[in-house]
Amino acid sequence: MPATGAKPAGVTDEAQAAAAVRQMFDSIAGRYDLLNHVLSANVDRMWWWRAARRFRTILADPEASILDICCGTGDMTLALLKRRPRGSRPILAADFSREMLRRGARKFGSSEFRTSKTQSKSPPHAVAVPVEADALHLPLRDSSLDLVTTAFGFRNLANYEAGLREFHRVLKPGGRLGILEFSEPGGLVGKAYALYFRRVLPAIGRAICGKDYPYTYLPASVGSFPPPAQMLEMMRAVGFTDCKWQPYTFGIAGLYTGTCGTCGAADGARAAPAVLQTALARH
Repeated sequence: MPATGAKPAGVTDEAQAAAAVRQMFDSIAGRYDLLNHVLSANVDRMWWWRAARRFRTILADPEASILDICCGTGDMTLALLKRRPRGSRPILAADFSREMLRRGARKFGSSEFRTSKTQSKSPPHAVAVPVEADALHLPLRDSSLDLVTTAFGFRNLANYEAGLREFHRVLKPGGRLGILEFSEPGGLVGKAYALYFRRVLPAIGRAICGKDYPYTYLPASVGSFPPPAQMLEMMRAVGFTDCKWQPYTFGIAGLYTGTCGTCGAADGARAAPAVLQTALARH
């Protein structure tokens, strides 16, 4: 049965799962980009580009408010930024792994990143603001965003339904959601991929970063992740409409998209910290 959230080995509840995932990504942050590019033969770059292109109309609007959540070291954020006009509102690039986010901040040209409690203002010329924040508890107002994206991070949330509800809460009615995530293809391609994913990938990961667990966790997490039909049903259940899945590279990965139907402020209105209000304001 597909998991309802990430379940790293040895955890017994969602809090432990989130802590384990954060610690794991902090520990491999220094080698994360190299591993990704080697393990995917740089195909991941094409996936980010295709996902960003899907939202080109929103990205071309300088007034659009955009969040890239679970941004990791920022490659999806960079793909989005390439389609943003100069002087537009900055993209919020958020992750709860401090070490991953620190590396993303360097890519954006920022010498420091901000936590959800930081009150310092971002520079007027910034087009991406790194923010340390949890995807299940976003420090953002209800109905404040036009687009939420996440690339290969949603699978690591401790509770998938809670994550979708939180994305729905912060999106404006008519706002768009994009989730780029791994999947398990069928047929001969699926068999070959499974062999690579479960046998070859962990060996390469161990050789490069010297750690076993992160690259045995990866295939296990993909194997237990809801298949596309179930994922789409989960999205509809929390209020997204026009839900679709576009497979990439024989279904090894794919982009889930949906539209926020109505305001989803089930937990009551939340106020964004000053730094995020500034980032969402017109620059």
